[in-house]
Amino acid sequence: MLRQRAYTFALAGKGGTGKTTLAGLLVRFLKEHDMTPILAVDADSNANFNEVLGLTVEGTLGQAREAMKTSVPVGMTKDIFIEMKVEQALVEAEDFDLIVMGRPEGPGCYCAANNLLSKCIDRLLSNYPYLVIDNEAGMEHFSRLTSKDIDVLLVVSDPSRRGMLSARRICDLVDELGIRVGRKFLVINQYRQGLTRLVSQQIEGLGPASVATIPEDELIYQFDLEGKPTIQLPSKSVALQAANEIFARLLAEVVDDQDRITSQHAGA
Repeated sequence: MLRQRAYTFALAGKGGTGKTTLAGLLVRFLKEHDMTPILAVDADSNANFNEVLGLTVEGTLGQAREAMKTSVPVGMTKDIFIEMKVEQALVEAEDFDLIVMGRPEGPGCYCAANNLLSKCIDRLLSNYPYLVIDNEAGMEHFSRLTSKDIDVLLVVSDPSRRGMLSARRICDLVDELGIRVGRKFLVINQYRQGLTRLVSQQIEGLGPASVATIPEDELIYQFDLEGKPTIQLPSKSVALQAANEIFARLLAEVVDDQDRITSQHAGA
């Protein structure tokens, strides 16, 4: 085995920027290019990744953590109980699965539960070559994973000053949390026209990041109003087309990374 962990794509941005929709389109792109199996992780406390993917969620890891404090059956160890709950929370689909982290813990001590949960998650992640994580702006859940490596970070913003400031804070937070990022992309979603001078200035302050744009798309609004999963957007969708162009750039870099790793092992 050449790679010891999943190739990790992480998305982060403030609410309302369309990052979860973009995460769903990334899962679709990876499927269409036979980069499977994929584990999709909803690490946003306002969880709706399942709606984008067209899946129903019965339980979350947050609920499993709460249950461990009060509901472990007599005769069952806590580690077996939490592993069972993690398996129950996993939603299986064609070529990809989904796990929902759920809300942060409430009052009280959760150290033991969090430690057991982290171990179960690490074992779960080892079963997938590709990982797509939909994060909230605070990156709270991701910061608790044992492996803090991100191969590609997509920081998603809308073309507003608040969105760009949030994107900037996310980039700073990634450094503060000690998260190692291979490549960083700034995706300006719901793009209408030329960037304003203020937005351009904010981009310059983000450091070394590739910038890409995705235009506004009425089909996304229509799908949302009708309750349709946006992973099923038709090929005529301008947002889907723009997203696929971004993902194609990412795919080329993934292949380059894998070729480099193969060469390193061959020469070892």
